[in-house]
Amino acid sequence: MIDSTRDFSELYGYRFEDLAVGMSAAMSRTVTEADILLFAGVSGDTNPVHLDAEFAASTMFGGRIAHGMLSAGLISAVFGTRLPGPGCIYLSQNLKFRAPVKAGDTVVARVTVKELNAAKRRATFSTVCTCSDTTVIDGEAEIMIPAR
Repeated sequence: MIDSTRDFSELYGYRFEDLAVGMSAAMSRTVTEADILLFAGVSGDTNPVHLDAEFAASTMFGGRIAHGMLSAGLISAVFGTRLPGPGCIYLSQNLKFRAPVKAGDTVVARVTVKELNAAKRRATFSTVCTCSDTTVIDGEAEIMIPAR
């Protein structure tokens, strides 16, 4: 049974009216062996380039790499926890995978407000993941944000 007297307002992040073009947020994570193995298990993506060192050594990467979507998942984490935060709805995302990520690399995911559509309460964000000075993923996302 839903408690209709409960106030959920404290659980929400930014409301649409709080956003401005140029606002940005980021988070980072150092990718571990366990992350790669767990992601393979959860996603079902058991491509040997992620799991088999001997096979991966024969590829253009010269060794095992993390799943691209593991790093891309950090973008979703920024949206859901930081900007705009809880209550937002992820509508679309395009991604370009620019460079591999390996176990031990620290990925920084950053989202930045590019455009606001007040009529639809939607925001377009640039999305970028980097390792050191290298862009490993870039793209654009559309997010629906609750109003006040």
